[in-house]
Amino acid sequence: MVSGLRRYAMRHRDLTLTSVFQPIFSLAHLRAVGYEALLRAHDAFDCPVPPLDVFGDAARQGELHHVDRLALNLHLANFKMLGAECEWLFLNVHAGALSDSYHAGAFSASLSRLNLPPRRIVLEMQEASLHDLDRIADEVRYFREQGFLIALDDFGAGDSNLERIWQIDPDIVKIDRMMLSRAAHRTQAEAILPGFVSLLHEAGKLVLIEGVETEHEAQLAFACDADFVQGFYFGRPGAGHADSAYAAERIGKLANHHRSECEARERRTATRLAPYIRAFMRAGERLASGELLEEVCWNFLALDRAARCYLLDGQGRQAGRNIVMRADRPGNEARFTPVADAEGANWMRRPYFRAAIEAPERVHATKPYLSINEALPCVTLSLAVRVREQLCVLCGDIDWLEERGG
Repeated sequence: MVSGLRRYAMRHRDLTLTSVFQPIFSLAHLRAVGYEALLRAHDAFDCPVPPLDVFGDAARQGELHHVDRLALNLHLANFKMLGAECEWLFLNVHAGALSDSYHAGAFSASLSRLNLPPRRIVLEMQEASLHDLDRIADEVRYFREQGFLIALDDFGAGDSNLERIWQIDPDIVKIDRMMLSRAAHRTQAEAILPGFVSLLHEAGKLVLIEGVETEHEAQLAFACDADFVQGFYFGRPGAGHADSAYAAERIGKLANHHRSECEARERRTATRLAPYIRAFMRAGERLASGELLEEVCWNFLALDRAARCYLLDGQGRQAGRNIVMRADRPGNEARFTPVADAEGANWMRRPYFRAAIEAPERVHATKPYLSINEALPCVTLSLAVRVREQLCVLCGDIDWLEERGG
């Protein structure tokens, strides 16, 4: 091992190998919380050789574990030289490599020699390599017991599926850049990304979005509540520390943009809902005064995107059929005939029912959600009213096909 000015390098055959570190930032902490070690290689003519070629050639030569061990030792030594005080070091490991007793022993010895405790190391399991899940799960369990953190890399690419999450049980899931890129260019994927992050959070996983290269992609990562980000937009791989001031400034701008977007969206939504709420409130007053449901809903249903009205009893069961007015409604619902008749249906699980029961005498509006009636986005207004001394919940659905930016 030869020492350079700020990092170590190693020789392997005709290649010179060294490390660079790409910072990983916490959007909440506005600073780097870790570094991913990346291999850099140059040939005898000082021309760069892609890491994939290095490992691919090593695999063909039967030297994959040897080169993997060289890379890990090199990264550990250079990370120690980096002088990071508490940040994590993310290390890419080939599935099964660390189950080799000699490899694992050398790795442990290097950590001890450099005084790097396992809690500082995040082992990234390569998503594309996870063929033998049971064996990998055993390996992961062993290293977690030693105090290491586990990350599942490149999730969302190739044949990713949630079964890998359950079996590998990582601490951190790294969402592949392709998923972010799709979200940046396709409206449907953009709508799915926050829910996907939320699902991983519900499963007890921290979420890192990698490959963030543009401002728009950074805004998407911020808006979907990712915990960590990594990519050229925040910091490029290098031999030294991250420019935390630069990253903090960028994250601060993202926060300001997100706040402005949320406030503007809320204003647009309030303006859009205002005529529906007025008409719906009047319908509730008339219903409470003794008029029939079929008579009180027409002003609400006459509004352009009003879809239907219906009444629930105090347990969430629908009393009677949906009240609709628009002539094209039956055509829209034709493919969903099995769910068209909602009389007797129980909607007690729906947020609009619970909100109305918990806070009566005011109109509640849901966030947009997928209506079971036509599998289209809708917003539901709800209002608890007393009908013949019985507490009921009047509901009104509004078609909510997005006016982009709204």
